[in-house]
Amino acid sequence: MRAQHTAHPLPAFPVYSCAFVASNQIIVGGGGGAARSGIKNKLRLFDVSQDRQLKMLCEHELEKGEDAPMSVAAHPESRSFACGINSSEQHLEKGENENCRVFSISESGNTLVKEATRGTLHTAALEDYQRVTVLSPDGKLLAVAGERDFSLLAYPSLSPAAQPIQIPKGEIYDATFSSTHLVLATSLNLFVYALPELTSEGIEKSPKKKKGKQKGKGKEKDAPSRTPSQTPELRLVETVDIPSVPGAPAQSSVTFRAARFHPSNYDTLYTAVNTVAPRAKNSKMAKKQAYILKWRVNLHGEKDSTQSISMERARKAGEGGLTCFDVSPNGKLLAFGSSDYSLGMLDSTTLSPLLSILKAHEFPITTVRFSPTSAILVSGGVDNSIRIVTVPEKFAGQTWTLIILIVLTLLAVVVAISLKR
Repeated sequence: MRAQHTAHPLPAFPVYSCAFVASNQIIVGGGGGAARSGIKNKLRLFDVSQDRQLKMLCEHELEKGEDAPMSVAAHPESRSFACGINSSEQHLEKGENENCRVFSISESGNTLVKEATRGTLHTAALEDYQRVTVLSPDGKLLAVAGERDFSLLAYPSLSPAAQPIQIPKGEIYDATFSSTHLVLATSLNLFVYALPELTSEGIEKSPKKKKGKQKGKGKEKDAPSRTPSQTPELRLVETVDIPSVPGAPAQSSVTFRAARFHPSNYDTLYTAVNTVAPRAKNSKMAKKQAYILKWRVNLHGEKDSTQSISMERARKAGEGGLTCFDVSPNGKLLAFGSSDYSLGMLDSTTLSPLLSILKAHEFPITTVRFSPTSAILVSGGVDNSIRIVTVPEKFAGQTWTLIILIVLTLLAVVVAISLKR
């Protein structure tokens, strides 16, 4: 089925991250990065209309030398968001990097106010950045990670909720929450952790809306800290290795790229994997493919069970590596962006393809995000553009599973009648 979609150029604003702060408002992070490109790094708040129009409401220019906002997660109820922004090179060389930051949106909607900051990355790794920023379903916990450093923080204060973790091998690419567990997706494994119980001290209040006029740069609050002895350790429940991917070329190298729990059914987990086949003779480049895997999760019983996560279904998403992934809030749709510049959508139950927009961007897509109502899908890229897609009502309102079952039933009836004749 064809979907209506509109591209919006954003001159001199390469897009790296986005998140909806309301059903019709989205925060977008972008810029020239840490390089001295002359392109300023900014956070921008846009209004997104149902007819796919885009209107900028306000912007927050970052300090000179700071990196672009590389990841962002929003808390629509409090109209606040967390993002990953590296401090300037001068601060990094001094061992100072307030990479994790919380902003709120003023009541007037025309100012972004910095509320809290915290450093979570090893400052010795100057090239590292906060690539993962994910909020828990209840908005009380925030998962942030660089290449190998992972931290679980209370939101919005950014005080530690658990001891930080450093993975020994591979790279961290994503994290996802259920109500009781956290799955950390690295290139080589899925690590399943039991979430710590939050004490009354760990339950944080949402940022309060400030009345009156706001200046462009709000004064952030210092994030309170617990002593290491007071901060619990995350308990590892299970480690999942790279699976054998049905349909992937033999001897392919496989890596996890993203992970998401179903938003209302935590017995279902989705992961995106990229495969690289051995380079064939007379071929200049190895063949790359992307797959979406659906897993059955059972973490309600014995938490140390070695069979609590099993792969249920797999679907090839396309040629080229998958770069970003999202699940619609209503749980019916999966969306992904690819290095071949295409944007795709699958049915979450069957993994059947529903929509494909070829050449959605001029460069690999960096971010995709559904609106809270699941009616809009937004993608962004370093080609200085955002694309807004209207999700067809047939997609959002009813799953294609029923349609497919009806078609299969009719075919079976036709075949049975033909055989009798």
